Amino acid sequence: MAPSVTETITVEAPVEAIAQIVGTLRLNQDQEKEDNGPSYPLYYPHWDLNEKFPPTEIHEFTEPGTRADPAKPNLLANAKVTDISPYLGTEVTGVQISQLTKEGLDELALYTAERKVLLFRDQDFKDLGPQRQIEIARHFGPIQRHPTSGNVKGFPEFHVVYRDAKHDPFREYIGDGRTSHLGWHSDVSYEKQTPGTTFFFILDQPNLGSDTLFVSQVEAYNRLSPEFKKVLEGLKAVHSAIPQAEFSRRRGGPVRREPIETEHPLVRVHPATGEKALYVNEQFTKRIVGFKHEESEWLLKFLFDHIAKGADFQIRGTYRPGTVVVWDNRVTAHSATPDFDPSFRRHAVRLTPQAEIPIAASA
Repeated sequence: MAPSVTETITVEAPVEAIAQIVGTLRLNQDQEKEDNGPSYPLYYPHWDLNEKFPPTEIHEFTEPGTRADPAKPNLLANAKVTDISPYLGTEVTGVQISQLTKEGLDELALYTAERKVLLFRDQDFKDLGPQRQIEIARHFGPIQRHPTSGNVKGFPEFHVVYRDAKHDPFREYIGDGRTSHLGWHSDVSYEKQTPGTTFFFILDQPNLGSDTLFVSQVEAYNRLSPEFKKVLEGLKAVHSAIPQAEFSRRRGGPVRREPIETEHPLVRVHPATGEKALYVNEQFTKRIVGFKHEESEWLLKFLFDHIAKGADFQIRGTYRPGTVVVWDNRVTAHSATPDFDPSFRRHAVRLTPQAEIPIAASA
């Protein structure tokens, strides 16, 4: 543990190193004293223990990307795009999401499915206000209301991600008993109709770090042998909300909707692109249907390791003021990287439209 400014430093170290340590600690203390709170207090996380949601009902869904013009004239006519990796990730400038027509939003759904992750720079999205932000996101499906996380008071459609020097729910959830705090997942994959085109925008960010890692579940599937693919395409896995709910209860948090467990195919097909993708993640996928415990554990461990170690089909999504990240939860997994100075604030918001019931791939 680093010493406080009042402790005596007994180790032998260069004067410059000691000055740097003390200077950093004083800077952190000064920042805490001068902290006026989040830049967007409306979006401060809100927990109401009396807030309850009914079970999520099945809704009709048409993938917006299936309506899109493949040339994307309404989305990309004035855009500058820079691909980050051959498999996923594109930076987009020259486009304001808030100004897209319905046709442009359909094209956004298709482009997100194709590129998996889009990083839109210099957006006015965070200043639109909750109603307009929700209106845009609803184009892509009914918005999931998270059963346990902090939301925005009066607007339960928002999932709030918030950490500062005194508030660190991420580390509480992951725990300190691991050498790495990465946690690969696809958001709320236990839902019967899982999330599709998802929006995430930054309100306050540290000066360094706090990126998000993304992995292509399409390319993860493509790397497997033909014979192994045949085995996976006949299988289903159970995705569970129970551990998330139990964690919230233990710390006195809300459980707005009773947790569910849902069976999903291990390999799913995207309705707009026809691509096959693995659909497992270490946070919510608990067991393989029909397998004995040891068999299920072995197969899931292999798949989780395959996804986590696939650095050649992963990207690191970086944030700048005004960044909006749009990704497709059906064909990606992601992990926060809590590698930033904990004295800094990281405040972001997610809108999570729910898409179709996963379509199983045929062998």
